[in-house]
Amino acid sequence: MAIILAGDIGGTKTLLRVAEKNADGFRVLYEQRFAGASYANFSDVLREFVETAKINLGEGLELTAACFGIAGPVHDRRSQLTNLGWFFDSDRLAEELKIDRVSLINDFVAVGYGLLGLQPHDLYTLQDGNVKERSPIGVIGAGTGLGEAYLGWNGDRYEVYPTEGGHTDFAPRNALEIELLQYLLKHHDRVSVERVASGTGIVAIYQFLRDRQFVPESDEIAEKVRLWESGDLNVDAAAAIADAALTNCGINSETNMDQLATQTMQMFVEAYAAEVGNLALKLIPNGGLYIAGGIAPKILPLLQDGTFLQVLKNKGRVSSVLEDIPIHIVLNPEVGLIGAMLYAASFV
Repeated sequence: MAIILAGDIGGTKTLLRVAEKNADGFRVLYEQRFAGASYANFSDVLREFVETAKINLGEGLELTAACFGIAGPVHDRRSQLTNLGWFFDSDRLAEELKIDRVSLINDFVAVGYGLLGLQPHDLYTLQDGNVKERSPIGVIGAGTGLGEAYLGWNGDRYEVYPTEGGHTDFAPRNALEIELLQYLLKHHDRVSVERVASGTGIVAIYQFLRDRQFVPESDEIAEKVRLWESGDLNVDAAAAIADAALTNCGINSETNMDQLATQTMQMFVEAYAAEVGNLALKLIPNGGLYIAGGIAPKILPLLQDGTFLQVLKNKGRVSSVLEDIPIHIVLNPEVGLIGAMLYAASFV
């Protein structure tokens, strides 16, 4: 019997799971979610999880293998969490866990492997396309940051390869986005696409439109953004802005209109769609293009009116290249954790 420890470690939250690998797949034994900002380092999180798991399972925890998907680059079995600063060393973690092997993989590598374990109900299809077997598969996802990766056929199975595509330059497409770029350059030496197409990007777009005096702020959102700007880690300003925009399009029950939030999310959706299309052009992922990350499922109604897909495929002379690519939104929030479990299990 193999007992797997898997983790999905992002800039905002960390999800850890212990599961038993059996002939039918995995049986989850225990899992726990942590707010990353509440801990100085990952070792503190891991120690608390192991102790709590032992209590809940009522027995010792004899692990066989472990894998952690980390929101940052992995080099020489080491990594640092890009948006939080935690440092990871696989050999040190193996000592702490008293097992032979701990694997560290980029969080979007984990998502890539997780795609291979999803079911049809885990996906919302934007474009059916025409799947070509053994063709590249692309995955992109906006959350706290912006992750991008791809899967390639190695002759026997799919391998997942990381990229730092979210840190490429933001390319504005129109006059308003050019103004946004100029605004952001006043605050940053360089503007990556992640500074626009991410949770942080939602707030940045809001600040730009607010300071441009597009329309007045609502008192409720203004207060949340003010608290976020002051460094209050308990406030999710991006979620508040997105929720207000969803309210405006009739998704939520409240009726107060917030035009600033609506315009913010329109700009975000279009910038996100353009970057998804950029990745599609670079990969030609006829095996499928998957939009993962925490934001897309939460704002799904804003992606369903046709604008997102239209902008995604608006690539001038080469737009037709994207017509046959299957495009899906990943609805399962545990796709990265599933990928980490599958990766760890492959060494058992």
